[in-house]
Amino acid sequence: MSGKLLTCVIPLLAVVPFASSAQTWVEISNEYTNKQININSQFQPEMASSFGIVEADKRCSNITKAQQDKYLNTLKSSKQTLLKALDTETLLPVRQDLNIIIDDIDQTIASAALEDKYMLPWVDVPLIIFRGVSALLDDQMSDTRKQDANNRLACYVGKAGQPALTEQAKALYEAALANKSLMGPTKEEVEQALARTDTLIQGLQQLFEKNDFIKADDNLALLTQQITDYRQWAEKTVIPTSREDFRLPPEMYALNLKTVGIDIEPELLIERAKASYMITKANMQALAPLVAKKFDMPSSDYRDVIRELKKDSLTNDKIEGHYHAINKQLEALISKQQVVNLPERDMIMRLASDAEAAGSPAPHMLPPPFIGNTGEQGQFVLTTGNPALKGDAAYDDFNFNAVAYTLSAHEGRPGHELQFSVMLEQGVSLARVYYAFNSVNVEGWALYAEAEMLPYLPIEAQLIALQHRLLRNARAMLDPMLNLGLTTKENAYALLRNEVVFSEAAVKQEVDRYTMRMPGQAGSYFYGLSRLLEIRAEVEIALGDKFDRLAFNNFVLEQGLIPPNLMAQAVKERFLTPAVKTN
Repeated sequence: MSGKLLTCVIPLLAVVPFASSAQTWVEISNEYTNKQININSQFQPEMASSFGIVEADKRCSNITKAQQDKYLNTLKSSKQTLLKALDTETLLPVRQDLNIIIDDIDQTIASAALEDKYMLPWVDVPLIIFRGVSALLDDQMSDTRKQDANNRLACYVGKAGQPALTEQAKALYEAALANKSLMGPTKEEVEQALARTDTLIQGLQQLFEKNDFIKADDNLALLTQQITDYRQWAEKTVIPTSREDFRLPPEMYALNLKTVGIDIEPELLIERAKASYMITKANMQALAPLVAKKFDMPSSDYRDVIRELKKDSLTNDKIEGHYHAINKQLEALISKQQVVNLPERDMIMRLASDAEAAGSPAPHMLPPPFIGNTGEQGQFVLTTGNPALKGDAAYDDFNFNAVAYTLSAHEGRPGHELQFSVMLEQGVSLARVYYAFNSVNVEGWALYAEAEMLPYLPIEAQLIALQHRLLRNARAMLDPMLNLGLTTKENAYALLRNEVVFSEAAVKQEVDRYTMRMPGQAGSYFYGLSRLLEIRAEVEIALGDKFDRLAFNNFVLEQGLIPPNLMAQAVKERFLTPAVKTN
């Protein structure tokens, strides 16, 4: 990445009237944000590439201790510059964006300090390499950017002036072993990472075979040897120093909650989630007899009804077509019911490869790049199995007729895909795309989107929508309960399997999320929805029958990924107050 100032090509947010000169507040904010992105790009080129910064495509991360220290010192210097800007900037949205960037810096520095204080620095190198290279081989990428996938691969294997990433990771871990007070990674986490290395390498080989104009054979052969050596090293060095207890030190878990946007104590989150869990179960049981009658099922217990609905399964070759058809139905309902405005183009939905599922076993959205975007779109990626599970790794949770409605509403439209499309096509400040991004912001809207569509779905799809809401309630209970030592993994498995009615593969993926992959993140879905509903309730109460759902939903999307407190402020000052004056 060159040192020049990045130029954002996103159109400006026309609904925001703030400006003290010829520049809009978005342009002013982006000048600050571009400088911060330039800093991050120097140390995190993979992230820069995902933003759309093509100059970073040839480079790869350096994870040496010296590089990490340099990065933190650079962030501290940048923070001082941003604090000085706060002394002079008067426009409220610009000041909000400056604080968003400063908060992100503070969380990065705090997280690094806690990692140094408590943890041995285990790095899952094969997954980093797979994600860094495969992102450049996406079907939407130009041939030029695809070609740079081999240049990045050369960087990873040590052909670009820095040691191979596997050697950097070994040195980093071994140097820290002298500190006997540090905790290793969980044994299960390491074992899963090592078990999927062949799948990830095969995934890269398949991508390069698909793009056979790229000659990567030599680098792939070297990578295969390096990963084999790395796996042998990890088995001898990392696993003996790993731990059985998954729980993090309390201050690390507390920071995780803050980082994903949960700003209440975990005990309060558990209390609220428990109540919502019981209410949702009652609603499911009230609806289940209607579904049982519709399909002439022998039992009206919601658990049995869900199991019967899952039998209406789709083979992998039929899933994409089915989901595309369901999304078209949802789009028609969204327009008819005036839920939110839609783009005119089609969305992208596809199945995950085995390698993608190994790295990210849950269905997910891949956001589009926001800098230099040449038409790339976000992608709803559906996974059909959990490769971390021994034996039958297949899901039966996402490949049957009734589930496609709520999962499409969440990952597609009006959920994540629309969320990112609006930001890209209508324009928001870059700070609100990248540095405000957290799970409470993002997942709150997606669950809200599910709730908005629920009344218009077939009754069997309504039951599955409630099942997925029950899962989010369970997450907000189980994640903190597990990490605070208030329940066991066995209890979590049983509840998710028997009461939420998810498959063995999905249950395994869920508990791994709470204990290894992203401790603290799972409660953000329930909490994000709760905060957004609180904001809407205030508006509805104030406006009564003058409340305009379409205008409210469009306004919320147009704000980008700002935290709930800033969303509440924006809604009150720029949506509710003008509406009250008009009425």
